[in-house]
Amino acid sequence: MDKYLIEVYIPVLNRSYDVYIPALVKLYEVEALLVAAITELSDGYFTARQDTVLCDTLSGMLLDINKSAMELGLQNGSRLMLI
Repeated sequence: MDKYLIEVYIPVLNRSYDVYIPALVKLYEVEALLVAAITELSDGYFTARQDTVLCDTLSGMLLDINKSAMELGLQNGSRLMLI
């Protein structure tokens, strides 16, 4: 399984995490896993809401969570933001 090493920035925590995400899994599944992991890593300081989204850090564009990382053109070193 191909994986990409990406950086996920969490503005509310002012922290970034380097994570591997699968290239072919839809982003809604990846987002759910990221939310669970970051909630645990932050001792509950970050909690997801209905309007939690993944976006590109540089452009600020929201990512289509119904597509895979490969379909979105993500690659190693991509920088995302979970807000």
